[in-house]
Amino acid sequence: MSHPEVSFWAMALTSLAMALSVIPVAGQTDGARERERAIVARSLVSQGDTARVQRVLAKGRRGEPVTIGVIGGSITQGASASSPENTYGSRIAQWWRRMFPNSEVTFVNAGIGATGSNYGALRAQRDLLSKSPDLVVVEYAVNDPNTEQAAETYEGLLRQILKQPQQPAIVLIFTMAQGGGNAQEWQSKVGAHYGLPMVSFRDALWPEIEAGSMQWEDVEADTVHPNDRGHAYMALFITTLLGRVLAEMGPDEELPAPGPVPEPLLSDLFERVALYEARDLVPLRNEGWTLDDSNVWTAAWVANQPGSTIEFELEGQVIVFMEYHVRGPMGIAAVQVDELPPVTVDAWFDQTWGGFRLTRELARGLTPGKHRVRVEVLAERNAQSEGHEFRIMGIGAAGLL
Repeated sequence: MSHPEVSFWAMALTSLAMALSVIPVAGQTDGARERERAIVARSLVSQGDTARVQRVLAKGRRGEPVTIGVIGGSITQGASASSPENTYGSRIAQWWRRMFPNSEVTFVNAGIGATGSNYGALRAQRDLLSKSPDLVVVEYAVNDPNTEQAAETYEGLLRQILKQPQQPAIVLIFTMAQGGGNAQEWQSKVGAHYGLPMVSFRDALWPEIEAGSMQWEDVEADTVHPNDRGHAYMALFITTLLGRVLAEMGPDEELPAPGPVPEPLLSDLFERVALYEARDLVPLRNEGWTLDDSNVWTAAWVANQPGSTIEFELEGQVIVFMEYHVRGPMGIAAVQVDELPPVTVDAWFDQTWGGFRLTRELARGLTPGKHRVRVEVLAERNAQSEGHEFRIMGIGAAGLL
């Protein structure tokens, strides 16, 4: 079937690609052009069920306002891009504005560096879903480990998005760490279960790097963060998928309706969540801790003396704990849920690039009702640390009834 949108899309995509200096233009060899076409072709993991994507593209085609959201770690937030406009998410919004000049675009960047889909699932409502996105790109392939446990939190995040009343479309993107590793194996299993469109930065570019026809530094600024050219490739892979769907779409009255959200592949525990940041936590008991909320990004309950104890209470089948890690005078704490064996947590960090929130699962399979979380600063400390400071950034719960 031929549609008038096809030639319009082709011209718009070519114009954008030339502006991004990704697709070779006039003067380059046929071999170079063919290589770039192969790169783009390899990026497509699965087109998936495109019903939701067609619906959001139809909104753009009609000139209606659209909200585009991205959620992930530091890559999504914009680390190593030269400006916010050069991030992959911003480039997707730029593509949309060029493609549909009458469609007003609201762009929501919900990336937070050094965090995985476990924290993403806990904060999705606050940072993303409250903005009612129509299209969401999810990027956690280098922040999450390639494990079933991480895939469970990833699935919970996807289920939250899919169950929004506006039925947003989701596109998954799989980036890579130096060496080509990522969480694509498990994340793509989840994506396939829900019939989601998926593209892979790794599948597209790693073969070029292995073959020596591209250097890691051509697309990456360090061991995990794409540079401007890398972000441009990410955007190109996603917008090529969107453009392909647009080219194949029929008129609005013939568009397929999205199907129901299937039953979970792993679990729906992280679909039903609660997040209590430090400022939301009210201690049941407090000996030696103070709330430091001078910085919204690092707000925490803080203690620096061994024996300092604090207790909180919350409900959930899974309890998740978040502490601050940094190379500094950091201590060790015992963190305990109810009468379960305590978990020993060392907040000292051996790297020098800065501090970060570490999100860890403390307990699961808990019974309905309230559960106590107790934190005590211990006398022991890391041999390289000069203090006992411990910072509780938040507590989360999953599997709410």
